[in-house]
Amino acid sequence: MLKAKLLNQQAYFKQDITKSIPFRKAQLLKLKQAILDYEDRINEALKLDLNKSEFEAYTTELGFCLNSIDYVLKHLNQWTKSKRVSTPLFQFYTTSYIVAEPLGTILIIGPYNYPFQLIIEPLIGAIAAGNTAIVKPSEQAVHIGLVIESLIHSIFEPEYVDVVMGDEQVTKELVTLPFNHIFFTGSTKVGQLIYTAASQNLTPVTLELGGKSPTIVEESADLRFAARRIAFGKFINAGQTCIAPDYIYVQASVKETFIKHLKQVITDMQFKPEDFGHIITERHYNRIKNLIDPSKVIFGNQLDQATRYISPTLLDNVGWNDKVMQEEIFGPILPILSFDSITEVIDVLRNKEKPLALYLFTSNKEVEKMFLSKISFGSGAINDTIMQISNPRLPFGGVGLSGMGAYHGLTSFGTFSHQKSYIRKSPLFDLDFVYPPYSQRTIKLIRKIMK
Repeated sequence: MLKAKLLNQQAYFKQDITKSIPFRKAQLLKLKQAILDYEDRINEALKLDLNKSEFEAYTTELGFCLNSIDYVLKHLNQWTKSKRVSTPLFQFYTTSYIVAEPLGTILIIGPYNYPFQLIIEPLIGAIAAGNTAIVKPSEQAVHIGLVIESLIHSIFEPEYVDVVMGDEQVTKELVTLPFNHIFFTGSTKVGQLIYTAASQNLTPVTLELGGKSPTIVEESADLRFAARRIAFGKFINAGQTCIAPDYIYVQASVKETFIKHLKQVITDMQFKPEDFGHIITERHYNRIKNLIDPSKVIFGNQLDQATRYISPTLLDNVGWNDKVMQEEIFGPILPILSFDSITEVIDVLRNKEKPLALYLFTSNKEVEKMFLSKISFGSGAINDTIMQISNPRLPFGGVGLSGMGAYHGLTSFGTFSHQKSYIRKSPLFDLDFVYPPYSQRTIKLIRKIMK
């Protein structure tokens, strides 16, 4: 059945219907209207799956996608134009061009943490680039998966955009099929399996993974603003965000003052159980719960297994060998480590895996310059957290074990396109000396021309 779905889409793509720019725009407008029509159902499903508040549901899921569609529609004509580039002098009477063409049929596999946005956002790019697509929502976000299935089927024919539901066995079967591109958001472990399976068909992949994203607080930072912005970025969606601050690395000289500010801003934000995000499944709840060392808790640690609620929790006096530092937390636990000098931090981070995100709080331009030049990371922010993802002009993606490839805005369009290059040579003029037989004089002339 899955192979038949792919074959149907491949046949539809070969009709060249999806390559029409007016067609692409019309499909994006249909998607936008469907999101608006389904808004209540989407909000309800996100509440059931993750206890997302209406504010979080709109800003991080619906509104994010609506803004993305508007941005793509505004720029699509420009992106799809054939672009003329300069031509070397020795190619007399020749012009050179690049044109973006769709790859074909795309597979999009979504995660559970932002189960609507992380299906729809890459789908926007796939449609904009002129492809067909099959999307696979996360089986863990059951309610929103059903809404996505209903929404997609209400506006698109299955040979153009289709939805496949099911468990990990379905995903395993899908990734063995010869798609033209696979886009996956999830864990590094699963990403490695998908990469291996895709390689059998030489299928290119985009892997949006994760890791332990550090947040460094240097002594010159505004500690109150730092505390508030870190708490916001960490505890949105109950910490189930791939680019959330995973841990705080604070300079020892300001540590105690910073912790006081951090406790205060968390208290002021009033994270109530009825409004705060809940952990997606009991298995994930137990995993996160087991990362908490009660002897190191300095704030929070209110738990409710029945609703999978874990309150914002701070851990102090944490070391690199602690259990909470061995894996990505992906929950509302924030370990605090300290350092004495910036060079110490840089030495430590350069010896760890490249993170998906890095955040630095400082007023020192030299410190900022050091981090940007010496530490590799997917994306990041200076004196803020997670907001880099909201700018469609910035590519979003990982590096090393935190991911492969990128998307958002123009980068999404590029990810799902092939940059086809070609030249056009005048048929009215030709140079005899470029054709054999070649004399020594010809070779000398060519050497001069090609310098």
